[in-house]
Amino acid sequence: MNLFWREMKAHRKSLIIWSVCVFVLMLAGMQKYDALYSGGQGTELIDKMPKALKAIFGMGNGSLDLSTAAGFYGLMFVYLLLMAAFHGTMLGSDVIGKEERDKTAEFLLAKPISRTEIISYKLLAALAQLVIFNLVSWLSSYLSLAAFGDEAGMGGKLALMMGGLFLMQLLFLALGSALSASAANRKRAGSLGTAVILVTYILSFAVVMNDKLDFLKYVSPFQYFSADQVVNDGAWNAVYLILSVVFTAAMTWFMYAIYRKRDMQV
Repeated sequence: MNLFWREMKAHRKSLIIWSVCVFVLMLAGMQKYDALYSGGQGTELIDKMPKALKAIFGMGNGSLDLSTAAGFYGLMFVYLLLMAAFHGTMLGSDVIGKEERDKTAEFLLAKPISRTEIISYKLLAALAQLVIFNLVSWLSSYLSLAAFGDEAGMGGKLALMMGGLFLMQLLFLALGSALSASAANRKRAGSLGTAVILVTYILSFAVVMNDKLDFLKYVSPFQYFSADQVVNDGAWNAVYLILSVVFTAAMTWFMYAIYRKRDMQV
């Protein structure tokens, strides 16, 4: 367990920074809702926006009622997903590559503990950090909605959205760790993870803009957890949930398999 607490301490500062950023993002975003719709001009402004611009700003297929706090929160949720994706990928990459980067791999591997145990404790610490990030997101989301008196009808839906957010976090944690375990250059793993996030995000609004690209929705996690599904339907798509679990499990298995055999750079 010493390794677990060592990892928690090593990432303590970054976790605090990410948590503060999430809190500020949600409160600032909902303040924009108040500024847009207090004068009654918000709906007209949004309606005049071209479809491509709506997609880029996370408005999806336009099914969210942005004149309500719940609908506008659904718009903000895509940015929360983006933050979770970046946090998960960077955390997964750092959990695997930190020892080689800091030149402490030889010291750690000399301990009477297997590589499987090492990576398991590291991932357990990463999982704890994801939970904290998720709870901060939940709290800031609830407080943001409560500021506009709309949290009562969003309790169950908010829980579903945070569940989807957690699956997104796990998916990108697995991605970051798998890339870091397999990459010859640890610095390149973070860049590759960022590229995957940006490509899948672009695909998510390309699907919205062009119906002919609908098949691409299965390769973009941002489509898996689109807020309009929960806000309007009160449920996630079962196919997307299964795909996220399968992809996460596959990348985690791959990471373990590679890490056990990898030649460490010491």
